[in-house]
Amino acid sequence: MRTIRPRRSTRRTGGAVSLLLAAALVIVPAPAAHADGIRAQQWALDALHTQDVWRTTKGAGVTVAVLDTGVEADHPDLAGNVLAGKDLVGFGASEGDRSWARHGTAMAGIIAGHGHGIGDTEGVMGIAPEARILPLRVILEDGDPSRAKARKTRGNALAEGIRWAADHGADIINLSLGDDSASAHPEPAEDEAIQYALKKGVVVVASAGNGGEKGDHVSYPAAYPGVIAATAVDRYGTRASFSTRRWYATVSAPGVDVIIADPDHRYYEGWGTSAASAFVSGAAALVKAAHPGLTPAQVKSLLEDSARNAPAEGRDDSRGFGFVDPAAAIEAAGRLKPEGLKAAAYDDEYFGSGPAAPASDDDTSAWAAPLAGGAGGVLVVAAVVLWRGRRERHDDF
Repeated sequence: MRTIRPRRSTRRTGGAVSLLLAAALVIVPAPAAHADGIRAQQWALDALHTQDVWRTTKGAGVTVAVLDTGVEADHPDLAGNVLAGKDLVGFGASEGDRSWARHGTAMAGIIAGHGHGIGDTEGVMGIAPEARILPLRVILEDGDPSRAKARKTRGNALAEGIRWAADHGADIINLSLGDDSASAHPEPAEDEAIQYALKKGVVVVASAGNGGEKGDHVSYPAAYPGVIAATAVDRYGTRASFSTRRWYATVSAPGVDVIIADPDHRYYEGWGTSAASAFVSGAAALVKAAHPGLTPAQVKSLLEDSARNAPAEGRDDSRGFGFVDPAAAIEAAGRLKPEGLKAAAYDDEYFGSGPAAPASDDDTSAWAAPLAGGAGGVLVVAAVVLWRGRRERHDDF
């Protein structure tokens, strides 16, 4: 069964407490594919040397909190891997609606998809297919009729979600979202929540931002101290043109032509540093599964020191320390001596002092920081259907 159904759309991702940025989607050609051909198009699995690392671990025993738009727990590629989470939005689309859980499901699939079918040979395979997903809904999807309401809602679901995840068993927190608008600025509540999570031993990963062609504005939460910030590269290891270049870049990961699962049980190609963040979160999950006692500071340092294809000077703002390599990081972790190592949080030795809050001419401090948008960290889906699953077609994307 083959199908290609190109569709056009403009994507925005909203939040229960956020003002959001717009991003146009890109229409790209893609070959038709059977469900069992999806795996062959997941170039990231080979690039990340997953066959090597899976000899050691597939992420069993590690929980990755996905703070996003929700996750479809019953998706055939995720069934059994998704824990009971929490909805911190409290309104908007609900399960089964087209404007619910698309982005979050895509990120969860990148991290912990296990495929389906006989021998799990069909569908999307994540980088840590035995890890557990803890879903927290902190933002709204594109097309959600409650977006206008979201703009008027005060509070900070992101900060609350980070603390909730840290208190409910998360080992890794994935933040495939961000704000890199001209008015982006640090939010004390978010910063404090991240430091809280780090001090509890939780690794925090965020997308570096999709503003590489729009001024490379600083993106939050990627710029907060202690966060592992993921930039995006293509299958040749070249920086994606949209990927933000900033001092906080930690490592790079696949962010172009990424195969993603959708609640409609079809598969799409997408791009964005949010996909890169999900891959890095999966890599961190593999490292933690192999070495559970590692602190966030150690995980960050290991990913930096073991990265492949490092820039000529060791690091740059485009790709950080190079392409993330979980197998090499696990090997390096086995050589660590625990003496003298300490937990992450604010610590110049590991992370530097972090950015200062820029001056703002508007009263944005009364609002929670924008959480997601195409110019921030959110994945932009190239609206190309690669496979039509068991469900009938829903509304256009």
